Order: sequence, then C-alpha cells, then structure tokens
Amino acid sequence: MKRVDIARLREIAEVEFTAIVEDGIILDINELRIILIDGSFVDVWYSLTLSNRYSYHWERRAIDGTIYRHDNAPHKRWIVVATFPKHFHDGDELNVGESHLGDDPMEAVREFLAFVKEKTKLA
Repeated sequence: MKRVDIARLREIAEVEFTAIVEDGIILDINELRIILIDGSFVDVWYSLTLSNRYSYHWERRAIDGTIYRHDNAPHKRWIVVATFPKHFHDGDELNVGESHLGDDPMEAVREFLAFVKEKTKLA
C-alpha cells in the first residue's frame, strides 16, 4: 500500500489556500490538521492498514454546531447512498448524501478546501 504524502497535502493547504488557512500541523505520518482563520479546523486522515480508506473532516461544532465530512468507511446505514462506501456528512453526522470527492489525495484536499472557502466566505 502506498502511503499518502501528508507533507505535500500540508503544503497545498498552506500555499494555495493562504486566505483561509492559518497553519497545517502534521499529527502523524497519516494525519494532518489544518487550522483555519475562523478557529475551526480540518482533519485529513488516511489509513495505514486499509487501502485507500480516508476521512476529510471539517470540525465546526464549537463555532456553529456543524461538521462536514467526506469519508469512505463502509457503514451499513449509508448503503443506500449511491456513491457507497463514499459518503458526505453535510452539517450533521446523520445528514448524509453522495460524495464525489476525488480519489487522488492532492485533488481531494484542493476540492475540500475550496468547499470550505466557499461555505464560509472566509476569503
């Protein structure tokens, strides 16, 4: 299994999204936390043991009670989602729909941060 270049994902966040990103912190060889200028954060995680398993999670509960997450954990309750196991938590853990996040990690981090930027109008 090929490991995701977390340092490269941090670089993309810090260089291409300077208007919304305050800092990128590598938490582990497979985890990145992106601190946003509004005090919220995005956690990017790739499994070290399960091929292509990931999560892009935007934590906003302390700000407005919301979360946004693209992940591909095959939870049985989301089997009805057309893109299963890929799915998107839209504002709440239980509000789940299709996820069309790209499969390439570099593309996916750009897509997710573009969504964050648009959703918050931070820049």
